[in-house]
Amino acid sequence: MIRGDYILKRATFAIVTIFVVITLNFFMFRVLPGTAVTNLAKVPNASIQLKRVLRREFGLSLPAWRQYLDYLIQLFHGNLGISFANQLPVASNLKSALLNTLPVVTIATILSLILGIATGVLSAWRRGSKLDQLSTNAAVVIYSLPTQWIALILLIALSSYLPTAGTQNPFQIGPVSFWAHLGDQLTHMILPVITLVLTLYGGNTLIVRSALLETLGEDYMLTARAKGIGKSRMMRSHALRNALLPITTLVALSLGTIVAGAILMEVVFSWPGIGEALYQAVQQRDYPMMQGGFLLITISVVLCNLIADLLYFKLDPRIQG
Repeated sequence: MIRGDYILKRATFAIVTIFVVITLNFFMFRVLPGTAVTNLAKVPNASIQLKRVLRREFGLSLPAWRQYLDYLIQLFHGNLGISFANQLPVASNLKSALLNTLPVVTIATILSLILGIATGVLSAWRRGSKLDQLSTNAAVVIYSLPTQWIALILLIALSSYLPTAGTQNPFQIGPVSFWAHLGDQLTHMILPVITLVLTLYGGNTLIVRSALLETLGEDYMLTARAKGIGKSRMMRSHALRNALLPITTLVALSLGTIVAGAILMEVVFSWPGIGEALYQAVQQRDYPMMQGGFLLITISVVLCNLIADLLYFKLDPRIQG
């Protein structure tokens, strides 16, 4: 009974959160100055009548409450709308962008977790040593650096050696084999992946180190040490297992927020993913694309938080009580 109530409560909270974000996104974008028709004022042949027709075609001439109601109805039927910029379904645009974002963020998340957990465990194990100080200070410094700054430094430093824009060589002439095409894409992926790994690595290290130090200070760890259990066995069988709760949250939040965190990276490296699509949508006041993109990010974050909550229930018996 307690388990069912907990799951229902967390699921209801997730649904309400998504609905609130949908509402905020809809009205927040319309508070911004200008609309999708604004840029037409720069075109010499764009008449006032044409702008009125476009406003009516885009549905911008309707009252805000009517636009909001129509949006909710269409969203309930699974329709994210039509992009103002290219007149294609938003779902199709987001799918293409997501297919470009997922490989980068997946590889970066896995590598950053491996690196962060390894350095966090090593720092906790060698607490107070020069190795711990070096690892912790490096993690703090890297964690404090903005994503776009890291991306720009990598672009400046490695632009002579690695591709810095797009997903493939734009000057490729003639058909290429599958492996050559894959190698070209992986080469273009190196700098974006390194950027995201560095962005996530510092936080991962600090959280894992803190969780392990807290666990190592528990009474049962002192008892295990008094029984003569080796330090490596204590770390492997006792400390790591009991530090799973914050690490589980770390993994879940990384998977959810990495899509949003990739926006700045994709803009710097012109990577045609979710971040670049949202950036272009903001520039063009493309409301349907902005609403669809931020809805996708919201769902990913809320869903991963829900998964973390459910794993907490499974891993921590105190919640069940």
